[in-house]
Amino acid sequence: MSEMLDWNQNIIKEFRENDGKVGGPFEGGSLILLTTIGAKSGEPRTSPLAYAEEDGKYVIAASYAGADKNPAWYHNIVANPKVTIEVGTEKFEATATVVLEDRAERDRLYAKMVSLMPGFADYEKKTDRVIPIVTISR
Repeated sequence: MSEMLDWNQNIIKEFRENDGKVGGPFEGGSLILLTTIGAKSGEPRTSPLAYAEEDGKYVIAASYAGADKNPAWYHNIVANPKVTIEVGTEKFEATATVVLEDRAERDRLYAKMVSLMPGFADYEKKTDRVIPIVTISR
């Protein structure tokens, strides 16, 4: 767990020091920093996430690299949908919405994520859960 935390902290640091650009596996990709409020702790928690854009919204997948459980940031959003995101050099408050009721819409948005970042197809194959999709809007 601390390895992943350290890895994420390094990405967050690089993102902030380089106007939202990072190297390594995310080089050239679309990356945001999502800050949620911990559902249990009440403390801010920041996660670097790949995203797609759709009608002025940011689309993210709670893939957790195909783990059989949702990531902590997803549970934080369910508890409190008010978030802060950083895109490039811009930082702003936003609202997260879980795409739950419309399975066809969830599937369409997930397919969009896969088209931009094919690794998301592998994540879906690794788990039996339906990976949630979240949209973020100002």
